[in-house]
Order: sequence, then structure tokens, then C-alpha cells
Amino acid sequence: MLDPGPALGRRRRPRLSVALGILWLVVPLVLFVLDRSVLLAGNPAQVIALAACGLIGVVLLARDRSEADGVRPEHGRPWRRAVGRTLGVLVTLVVLGALVWLRPFAATPEAVAAMSDSAQVRITDAPAHIVITPTSGTPTRGLIFQPGARVDPRAYVPMLAEVSRQGVLVVVVKQPFGIGFLAMTAPDTFIERHPEVTSWAVGGHSLGGVVATTYAHDHPGTVKGLLLWASYPVGSLAGRTDLSVASVSGSRDGFTTPADVEASRSLLPGDTAYTRVEGAVHSFFGDYGDQPGDGTPTVDRVTAQRQIVDATVALMDSL
Repeated sequence: MLDPGPALGRRRRPRLSVALGILWLVVPLVLFVLDRSVLLAGNPAQVIALAACGLIGVVLLARDRSEADGVRPEHGRPWRRAVGRTLGVLVTLVVLGALVWLRPFAATPEAVAAMSDSAQVRITDAPAHIVITPTSGTPTRGLIFQPGARVDPRAYVPMLAEVSRQGVLVVVVKQPFGIGFLAMTAPDTFIERHPEVTSWAVGGHSLGGVVATTYAHDHPGTVKGLLLWASYPVGSLAGRTDLSVASVSGSRDGFTTPADVEASRSLLPGDTAYTRVEGAVHSFFGDYGDQPGDGTPTVDRVTAQRQIVDATVALMDSL
């Protein structure tokens, strides 16, 4: 009687390889199909990552096919094979799980429509940024804005276009994978590119505000203003007498709560301008729909955003 052990061992590995290969191929493909318009409009890093994961899936499936066509004895100790398979499964779960978690919050159709030029502003859309430029005059004030985590950068264009209409050059950073910590030094490029701007402010929504705060802290001679939309600093800027700061928050925010904003007051300059938008929630600071885990608003989005824009314009006017 033939010993079935080696044959069974050869069959088990291809089955695992096939399963992993299918996951590495199908998950990125599904994510791309579901979020295609957002991914193609954002930083290309996420599309490249999805393509790379899909390629890994193709390689795994091709490797399994080549092993199935020929009989190859399994070398190495069984425990090493077991460890390798376990690591393969763990890496698959971690990487593909991260890609699923990184799915972006898409901008609303109205926000996407705002990407077109108007009589007051010109919109320039590039792979790493969106620039909003007033059509009249040469702006001498600039705002570099970091989006919130995983939020489609286009979601901020409607409100920031209103700011730009007041004579402000606005740059919305397209962060790799929608994570601000991966675009910490992004303002450097734009500041060097626009020498006509003599007064710069940095700002952001939620995690983007944290990143902007760090940049303002590290560039005291360059940054004159800091804009926090539903955000607060993690380090102290209390001693910065040369920095104008505006903190705009919502009273019903489920993420950056009023308690969080209050607790961070000691980290900001004493003359910080605080605007509390009554009834506003976290997702009102952009046009990307509702966000799971957020609070329940008691004011309409248009009214809330008008106050957010006014507070932002006041900060830029003070520079």
C-alpha cells in the first residue's frame, strides 16, 4: 500500500497558497471597485498599494499552479513549514485588514462638483494636493490644510473655496493613505513654491489638525497662524506669542468632544480664538456625509459650516 502522507502534505500547501492568493487578489480588487472614484482622485499611494497586493495574489496563485504541475518534495523541518504558514496568514490578515480599515470617506457629489473653477476661484487638482487660488489679485496670505484621517480631500473644497474668495491661497494636502502623519512635511513644498505669500497659516481637521500643530511648533519663523477644526494639539504651543490660533469645534462632536477642547486650552496661546459651533458634529467640518460614532447634530450643516468659514476667515484676516 502506498503511503499517503507525502501526497497529502503536497496537497495541503497548495490549498493554503490558493486561499491566500485569492485573498491577496480579490480583496484589493473589491476595494478598488468600491472606492474607485475616491482612490483615483486622491494620493496615488493607496492605488499603488492595492496594485502591489493584487500582484502578490497573482504570484501566489502562479506558484501554486507551478507546484501542482510538478511533484516537488517538501524540504525543511515540519515546524519551519508550520511557522512559515502561520506568518503568511498573519501578514495577510494584518495587511489586508489595514487596507479595509483605510477605506476613505468619500466626498459628497456636491463637494466633487465644487472642484470646478468659478468666477472667484481657480481649482488646480494634482496627485498630491488641491490648490484653490483667488482669480483676482495676487494672494499674500496662504493656508495649508491637512484633511482628517481617511477623508477624501475634496470634501473640504466647498468651505475652503469660500475662504479663498477672501484673497487667500489655499492648499489642501492629499495625504498618502489619508493619514496626516504620512504628510508631516508637505507644507515645505508649497511654502517654497509660493514666495509671493508672506503670511502662512497651517491647519487641519481632526488628526490633520494635530499634524498641522506639530508643523507650526517646528517652524516658528515661517508659520504665523494655526487653524484647528475639531482638533487640539498634543504638544504645548502656550509660549508662542507670534502665533495666531483659531480653534473651531462642535458642541455635539462625538470624536473631538467639548471636554477634549477644554482640556487642551493650556497647550495653546492665551489669546487663542475659540469658536464653539452649537449643535455641530465632527462630520460637519467637511462634506463627506455622516461618520459612524459621531454625535447627533442639533443644527443644520449649512448653518454650522457658515460659522466654521467665518471663524477661518477671521484668522486669516488677522495675519
